[in-house]
Amino acid sequence: MPRDFLFAAKIPKSITHVAKLVDCSATLDTFLAEVSHLAPKLGPLLLQLPPKLAFDPDVAGPFCKLLDADGRFTVVCEPRHASWFTPDADAWLRERRIARVAADPAKHDGADVPGGWRGLSYYRLHGSPRMYYSAYGAERIELMREQLERDEAPQQWCMFDNTASGAAAADALELHAALS
Repeated sequence: MPRDFLFAAKIPKSITHVAKLVDCSATLDTFLAEVSHLAPKLGPLLLQLPPKLAFDPDVAGPFCKLLDADGRFTVVCEPRHASWFTPDADAWLRERRIARVAADPAKHDGADVPGGWRGLSYYRLHGSPRMYYSAYGAERIELMREQLERDEAPQQWCMFDNTASGAAAADALELHAALS
């Protein structure tokens, strides 16, 4: 494993999709204790939200306070409801030092570019046109390389989630070679 290798960890669906960020402090504490064992190799924690979870500071605020109680974790949020792609939601994320994921395919205007806190960019590529299956191909990999090279965030992550057909590993290796 390369010396600078870091792990990104996804917050469990039991917290994000089942509990919808409410009354989940015990489950979150367990998860955070488990991923803490990865330190100092732990990168960002991915908070992928369900498509129907609208931006509501009264729900997300208390959860994010629990998540960052001691400042140990870097958080990236992958919202999937249109209400998260507004200047107010972006400012709210920025104030809490939470980066917003740039996702492909983008389901809403602005979902394809990083947002929130700009100390980190996190690209999550799910496969397009067929989510989870489609390989990106040389042309799309080249566009991603160009985008990463233009990105001014001090830390960049690019995750391929097109795993159903086994395309993710090949796409990641192709992008890595293009960036080298």
